[in-house]
Amino acid sequence: MRMIQSYRRFLPIPIGSRTLKTGISVFITALICQLLHLPVIFAVITAIVTVEHTAFDSIRKAMIRFPASAIGAFLAVSFYGLFGKSAITYALAAMMTIAVCHKLKLDEGIVVATLTAVAMIPEFQSNYLVSFFVRLGTTSIGIIVSTAVNFFLLPPDYTKNIYKNVSDLYQLTAHLLVQTSRWLFKEDHIKKHRLDLSYKQITREMEQTYKWIQYQREEWKYHKHSKNEMKVFQHAQKKLNLLQQILYHLGNLHYIQLKEHSFKQEEKKLLQSIVYSISVILKTPDHHIPDEHFKKIKQLDEEFWHWKEEHVCQTPEKYQHHFPPETIVLYEILCLHDVLEELHQLANNRDQINVDDSNNS
Repeated sequence: MRMIQSYRRFLPIPIGSRTLKTGISVFITALICQLLHLPVIFAVITAIVTVEHTAFDSIRKAMIRFPASAIGAFLAVSFYGLFGKSAITYALAAMMTIAVCHKLKLDEGIVVATLTAVAMIPEFQSNYLVSFFVRLGTTSIGIIVSTAVNFFLLPPDYTKNIYKNVSDLYQLTAHLLVQTSRWLFKEDHIKKHRLDLSYKQITREMEQTYKWIQYQREEWKYHKHSKNEMKVFQHAQKKLNLLQQILYHLGNLHYIQLKEHSFKQEEKKLLQSIVYSISVILKTPDHHIPDEHFKKIKQLDEEFWHWKEEHVCQTPEKYQHHFPPETIVLYEILCLHDVLEELHQLANNRDQINVDDSNNS
């Protein structure tokens, strides 16, 4: 495995582990088929589409793809016997393979099954039964080889991507928070759609990171990992969960429309200083909360209900807003601070884990 990884450094273009494993799977599959004097194309096609993100997925989907391929081969034989090598044979084989696999909840095997069905029609021998087992056998070789290669060679490690993404997402979120504050208080001529685009980009990256976390958990079901690796991994996942809460409150701020004089100058100054302080804390690796920040939060907390009464919008002929925009801004900022305290506590727990690990070693 180390030899394969070292060879990758000398390749003219960067090739990912999954791409490399696909090439190895195709080579081994083709070699086996040639040695057994079996048609190569069916097995190779199956090998290409069978390599998955994790060993867990390969094994799970292999159990689905084998019966699905058998269905595709059987339907191809049946329609070939009825219509020969006509266009309707291809259409019915593809259509019915998809329909039957979907009905039997073999959706993850539909691609392999359909390819098996349509690809075997031009190569039918006079003996249908022999053709059926030959095609099913070559497809099985592709599935087995790809699953084995995915399991034993270059097991994927998503941890570096996860940790880097979590760190980058906190930096991006901190920057977006400041930009949102400037837009909210009309300090800069920031376009709302730019804030929305940045928010969507961060959300997409967060969703991708959650996918990597899922892949890594599945991978560790079959490959060893240390307790410390699991602790660091769980810490990163908890940080991502807290970031999700932060983005929720940040997203709520995007829907608030403040009037030009919604806050007094000293009120606006306090709120902006708190937002900037939160941004700095988010960027700090240990997420330390200084005493000055706590003082500002205490001041904001004490004045929260007072400001609610002062800023409440009453229009007798229409209705009364129990939570006007000004109050919602205060609420969301206080909620951001609450998450910040959880984040700070999580960072302290991580430091304690490092101390315990060093003492044990």
